[in-house]
Amino acid sequence: MKERETFGSRLGFLLVSAGCAIGIGNVWKFPYMCGQYGGAAFIVIYLIFLAVLGLPILICEFAVGRASRKGMASAFEILEPAGSQWHRLKWISILGCYLLMMFYTMVAGWMLYYAFRTATGKLAGLDTDQVAGAFSEMLGSAPTMTLWMVIAVVFSFLVCVLGLKNGVEKITKVMMCVLIVLMLALAVHSLFLPGAAQGVSFYLVPDFSLIAKVGIGTVVYAAMSQAFFTLSVGIGAMAIFGSYMKREHRLAGEAVNIILLDTLVALMAGFIIIPACFAYGVEPGAGPSLLFITLPNVFNNMANGQIWGTCFFIFMSFAALSTVIAVFENIISFFMDMLGWERKKTVAVNLVLITLLSLPAVLGFNVLSFIQPLGAGTGIMDLEDFLVSSNLLPLGSMVFVLFCVKKNGWGFQGFLEEANAGVGLGFTGAGWMRFYMTYILPLIIMVVYLKGYYDFFRPQGMAVTLRWMVFAVVLLAAIFLVIMKKPSQRKK
Repeated sequence: MKERETFGSRLGFLLVSAGCAIGIGNVWKFPYMCGQYGGAAFIVIYLIFLAVLGLPILICEFAVGRASRKGMASAFEILEPAGSQWHRLKWISILGCYLLMMFYTMVAGWMLYYAFRTATGKLAGLDTDQVAGAFSEMLGSAPTMTLWMVIAVVFSFLVCVLGLKNGVEKITKVMMCVLIVLMLALAVHSLFLPGAAQGVSFYLVPDFSLIAKVGIGTVVYAAMSQAFFTLSVGIGAMAIFGSYMKREHRLAGEAVNIILLDTLVALMAGFIIIPACFAYGVEPGAGPSLLFITLPNVFNNMANGQIWGTCFFIFMSFAALSTVIAVFENIISFFMDMLGWERKKTVAVNLVLITLLSLPAVLGFNVLSFIQPLGAGTGIMDLEDFLVSSNLLPLGSMVFVLFCVKKNGWGFQGFLEEANAGVGLGFTGAGWMRFYMTYILPLIIMVVYLKGYYDFFRPQGMAVTLRWMVFAVVLLAAIFLVIMKKPSQRKK
């Protein structure tokens, strides 16, 4: 049997894994959520949930990957007791990765296109309405969006075809280093804009009266959801890098390092965006339009705005592409582990497959805009995002946690031994931790899952909401039926 590839260095593992976690959610969603939910007060709550919710799930994914030395196509089958059914749940990971890439490649294309547009001066001198019109023009052009989506797909698969060390690790390390340098330069520049001090105060000084205005329950749930989704856990995207790890360092320490990197990028994105918004009188809670409509206007009014705007969208492109490359590596592992295919053959097949699967999201903004699968005003991308973000990520995370603690799964002792192999920060085996991971953590995940359904469909009326809530509960019950099956014997 061919020996499993491993990372060339610990830094490579940390940067590639962090690159997977660091995505558009960090540098797009996090700053405007801070704007909507009270600035620094929101950040405090977010950091608490990142520790109690995101960290143990991330450690579980890494442990499953490293112990099995496989991606999610085979990991459960290797670690589960004979006669159990956990391996049936690997399809959560497989479907999750494909569905995520069906729209994320398109959004990565948007970032590349806006970097090109800004660098070539296509947005320079436009007024507010013209900037908004430029974004609508892009969405209405199927050829333009297809071209830039294909560029993102081809570039990312070319990185993967070079292999783990020479492709994914080497190129992602460069991208992440450039990303961090650009981020620091942009943040320092924003801090010295006239009037930026008010934005810094909003961002760094907690004002809990702002939370009271929005509602404490709303803010707590928003912070919990962002902490949960920011790390890309639940679909095996982290487990694959666990399978490439050496057993030299304990997993808790590695997971903490990745969370710190992920959080640093999210916080620095806020330093880039929020002081600039205050400096130019822009609402920092403007929502997703902040990125493609509000910020180009800010750059147009800024000294040397074309340079800073280009740097910003290159930074955004690297954040998006690092995630695409990481998930592509996971997809490649499915075929290599399940079917025994060579890397080049797997890349060639998936390059065509992912390109074709990404077209519906692209066409959903123009040619297929009449398709509104989740109600008026929704598109194909909304359906794909809903299936991943509101279903497969939370359900997959719950499966990982329960697999690591339940006796009919891998079991807490096996998980603990793997998590604590090596040197560094250990993971406690105290009884309270096992109780927390067995009962409290899955309960929190179920709250995130069900509340996500409720919030998504509530604007469409109670009857629609109840129908979809029933669907959510049925999915949950189906997973528990698989999980609760007793194995025929303890070990294979």
